[in-house]
Amino acid sequence: MIKPIELVIFDCDGVLVDSERIAARVQVTLGAELGWPLTEEEVVDRFIGRSHASIREQIAVRLGQETAAHWSRRFEELHREAVDAGLSPVEGLPEALDAIGLPTCVASSGSHEKMRHTLGRTGLYERFEGRIHSATEVSRGKPAPDLFLHAARRMGVDPAACVVVEDSRPGVQAARAAGMRAFGYAGGLTRADQLEGPGTTVFHHMRELPALIAEQ
Repeated sequence: MIKPIELVIFDCDGVLVDSERIAARVQVTLGAELGWPLTEEEVVDRFIGRSHASIREQIAVRLGQETAAHWSRRFEELHREAVDAGLSPVEGLPEALDAIGLPTCVASSGSHEKMRHTLGRTGLYERFEGRIHSATEVSRGKPAPDLFLHAARRMGVDPAACVVVEDSRPGVQAARAAGMRAFGYAGGLTRADQLEGPGTTVFHHMRELPALIAEQ
């Protein structure tokens, strides 16, 4: 028997804040500068949804530890500058949050510092303060289930009673591995077909989300 939903777990980048486009643009720029030319599609496939440590490891394998460290520092600088220049909530997200009458939390591959910045710039931090979980708190990032299981445990909810809202392939894979139902948001950079899979509902606009959750 399917358990009623008790908790909605939101990814941050690309789900709450429209930051994945910024991140992809910065990664393409850095790749061209530092010796690993990447298209936006390649960035989405390799980096989007993954932890900072996982991305840095990929770069180190390709270009060495020193370049990976420099790339990481420059990414943080350029990403912060771009966020400060203009970052918005994902379209329809504030209205969706207002309409969802269930407990919510955030579980993101980003660091707490990064989320304080991005959620703070968009006025969303106060909505989730005290219920924000980072991949820096677990040993394995997405697509491993560790972060979502950690969030459920901290929130005191059975994983089977949780649903996850994600916009990346590693994210929906992590939700499935955690035994949670997933909602794959295909309004961002990741194609809908990359989000599809067992126990996953793919949707294209955040205003659809409250009704989809209510149907579970």
